[in-house]
Amino acid sequence: MTNKKTYQMVLTALFTAIIIMMAFVPYVGYINLVVIKATLIHVPVIIGSIMLGPKKGGFLGFVFGCTSLINNTFNPSLLSFAFSPFYSLGEIGGNFWSIIICFVPRILVGVVPYFVYVGIRKLFKEKGAGDWIALPVAGIVGALTNTLLVMNLIYFCFCDEFAAAKQIAADTVYSAILGIIAANGIPEAIVAAVLTTAVCKALKRYLR
Repeated sequence: MTNKKTYQMVLTALFTAIIIMMAFVPYVGYINLVVIKATLIHVPVIIGSIMLGPKKGGFLGFVFGCTSLINNTFNPSLLSFAFSPFYSLGEIGGNFWSIIICFVPRILVGVVPYFVYVGIRKLFKEKGAGDWIALPVAGIVGALTNTLLVMNLIYFCFCDEFAAAKQIAADTVYSAILGIIAANGIPEAIVAAVLTTAVCKALKRYLR
């Protein structure tokens, strides 16, 4: 029991350090695409969720949210007001909903993959074989949890502000949102599937 607790503490600290390092090394964790920031920080959160469970995964998601708040406040992109109540673009500013967008999807990234992984593995008698399906699917679902929740919350909470910032008509906002989901979300999901499978298999083999 003590060894398990120690391993979980060490692994939680390691993933926390990786998230913070990725967040503040330029073009590693957050890639500024002018309109919005693409991210790879969801990957260690997803891996932490699978390896450590939903509570510690949720904590890692909270750390992810904190780094997003800081990054969007001090190193903003066009839509940073949607992630930080402390940043404004002219007359367009963040508010309470910015905190929700910044934290809730990221915390869920640390929770949802665990249950997807466990649920899929239960369908297989041979758990090792099940990993090859459960791990990439959990990675994809974790990445899409972040992308879909963030972008749809921006639409519902900041539709008019999004239109003003992008200088487009309000009735074309969701088309623009779908474009960002396709351009950012699909590559992020593919990367998450590959890295989640590779890293989790390696960690499981080492820990065994």
